[in-house]
Amino acid sequence: MTKILMVCLGNICRSPLAEGILKSKLDSNFIVESAGTAAYHVGNKPDPRSIAVARQNGLNITNQRARKFNKQDFEDFDIIYAMDNSNYQNIIALAENSQQKEKVKLILNESFPDKNLDVPDPYYGGDKGFENVYNMLDNACEIIAKRINTSS
Repeated sequence: MTKILMVCLGNICRSPLAEGILKSKLDSNFIVESAGTAAYHVGNKPDPRSIAVARQNGLNITNQRARKFNKQDFEDFDIIYAMDNSNYQNIIALAENSQQKEKVKLILNESFPDKNLDVPDPYYGGDKGFENVYNMLDNACEIIAKRINTSS
């Protein structure tokens, strides 16, 4: 069983959306979860705007709860997707060896290979920012799902 972790800063905006989107595209042979590199929102539901944009697209992410990324995640997950370069660096800083570092990828490199683009944090923006983030993540997750489903 392949386990995939989506990671952003607080685990209430981008990574819960990425988790919900990718789960909807994969079968039960995959586990998809999310976490944040900061502990600001541990135990909280996703941001209401993330819940709303997910719902508009037929996804329910209300049962998710924010948690902090930890070193054990390197052992528990096969692939770790960071939403941006800052969180990528925070994750890599916790890695203890090259095998752990190799598990960490920038999610938008799926849509834009080797561009190292960030999924913008929509937290301080309006609803349109959440829609844009949803669309970026949906595109990247579609590419991930097609590749993973054909290789398994």
